[in-house]
Amino acid sequence: MRLIFMGTPDFAVTSLKALLAAGYDVACAYTQPARQAGRGMALRPSPVEIVARSNGIDVRSPVSLTSIEEQRNFAALQADAAVVVAYGLLLPKAVLEAPRVGCFNVHASLLPRWRGAAPIQRAIMAGDSESGVSIMRMDEGLDTGDICAMARVSIPPSTTAQLLHDELAALGANLLVEVLNGTLACVAQPRDGVTYAQKIAKAETRIAFAKTSVEVRNHIHGLSPSPGAWFEAGGNRIKVLACETAPGEGSPGAVLDDHLTIACGEGAVRLLRLQRDGRQPMEAETFLRGLAIASGTKVS
Repeated sequence: MRLIFMGTPDFAVTSLKALLAAGYDVACAYTQPARQAGRGMALRPSPVEIVARSNGIDVRSPVSLTSIEEQRNFAALQADAAVVVAYGLLLPKAVLEAPRVGCFNVHASLLPRWRGAAPIQRAIMAGDSESGVSIMRMDEGLDTGDICAMARVSIPPSTTAQLLHDELAALGANLLVEVLNGTLACVAQPRDGVTYAQKIAKAETRIAFAKTSVEVRNHIHGLSPSPGAWFEAGGNRIKVLACETAPGEGSPGAVLDDHLTIACGEGAVRLLRLQRDGRQPMEAETFLRGLAIASGTKVS
C-alpha cells in the first residue's frame, strides 16, 4: 500500500514509526504547521514532522484542506489509503474519498464512547474501568465511521493520562498495522452508548475538594501531566500530578497531616507528586522541604 500519513503529536509518531517498520510506502506526511514555543518563542516543528523528515518523507503543513488546490494536491499523491492519527484538521469529503480504499483513523477510545478531542482524559476523569483504541474507516461525521478493529485495556486507579496515552499509542500502532495487513472488514458503530469527549477547558483544571475522594483522584489523574489539575496554598499555584485515595475526614480542602493528606467531600486524597510554577515535578516528601504545608492548613 502507498500511504499518506496525517498526524501531529507524539501519539501519532508511534503509528508512523510502526508503519515504516512494517515496510509501508509513506508517500507524504501531513501535519500541523510549526508553532512558536519555549522562552525564545522559536518555531518548533511537530513531532510527526521531525520523524517524517528524518526518514526522507515529504511533509506538508496546510492550515486548511478546504481549498480546491489543496484537495487536488492531496489526490495527486495517488495513495491507496490515508492514515489519520490526532491530526488536528477536519477532512472534507473530497479528501476522504481520494485514497483508493479510504482514510483510516486511530482513535483512543472504545467507540462510540468518547468521540471527540480528549478521549483519554475524559475516560479517566469519568472513572471508566477500561479504555482502548478503535481503528475506524472515516466518514464526514465526528468519529462516526465504521469500526475495523478494536482493542481494550483496563484503567487501574493509579493510571494517569500520560500512562494511558503511552499504552494506547503503542496498542493503536500495532492494531493499525494488523488492519492494513489484513482483509478490511469494517462494521457500523452501535447507536447506543455515544458520548463526546469535549476539549479540556481551563475552568475545569482547578481541583474541587468538595467532591468525593475518588472523583478528585480521577480528576487529577485525568489531567496529569498536562494541563494539570491544581490548587492554591500560601499564594502558590500547585499542580498535582499523582495522588491516591486515603482514609480521613474533615472540611474539604483541609490538610489532615504532615504528609499532604487533604480532606474531600467524602474521604481524603494523599498527594504523591506535585509541581510549583516554574519548578520541576517532585515527590511529595521533597516538595514539602521547599514549601511546607502543615496539618490544619486550608487549601483552595
